Amino acid sequence: MMLRVPEVLTKQQVAHCRQVIDAGEWVDGAVTAGRQSATVKHNMQLPEGSKAAVEMGNLVLDALARAPLFLSAALPLKIFPPLFNRYQGGEHFGTHVDNAIRNVGGSPHRVRTDLSATLFLCEPEEYEGGELVVEDAYGVQEVKLPAGDMVLYPATSLHHVRPVTAGARVCSFFWMQSMVRDDGQRTLLFDLDSAIQDLTRESGIDHPVTVRLAGVYHNLLRRWADT
Repeated sequence: MMLRVPEVLTKQQVAHCRQVIDAGEWVDGAVTAGRQSATVKHNMQLPEGSKAAVEMGNLVLDALARAPLFLSAALPLKIFPPLFNRYQGGEHFGTHVDNAIRNVGGSPHRVRTDLSATLFLCEPEEYEGGELVVEDAYGVQEVKLPAGDMVLYPATSLHHVRPVTAGARVCSFFWMQSMVRDDGQRTLLFDLDSAIQDLTRESGIDHPVTVRLAGVYHNLLRRWADT
């Protein structure tokens, strides 16, 4: 499942985030790439663990905790600390698949990358090119979202970032381990949860059908979840 999550950050939060990270010291983005992806990755990013990355990463994590659509779709168990990258002057990221396991720097913790996320921190008209192109069973989709919006997609997908030919594309990117490993099962749970929310708005939370469907949702989650 590929999903747009709108307004994860407000425009004010985006402006604050940009003020902090733009003043940071940027390094070659290949430092966090795997062996294969390092050969096709051409961008800059804030060093993992830097003051700016940690501070703004916590801002992103706090916002995600208040994003019901994200929580319903991702069912996150662990979230890799958000990173920040920048593309300009023709920089791009060739076709690759994300590493299956990410080590959290400075800790013994590991995250299985079930889902990938890109949170846009600049407006589409601020740069040319830079589309995120994701290839999966659902076809090829191009993504270029307003500042503050995020796209969520399976980390198993082949994807690339087209060259930025003018301006600068600035984003936060990260991965998460879901309580439900299988993408098909997560999609079914998300669709069921969305239907329950619609029914709740129309008929109330105490309607017998709402209660029954909520029971089905939680019993499926109980069966599939790994915590």
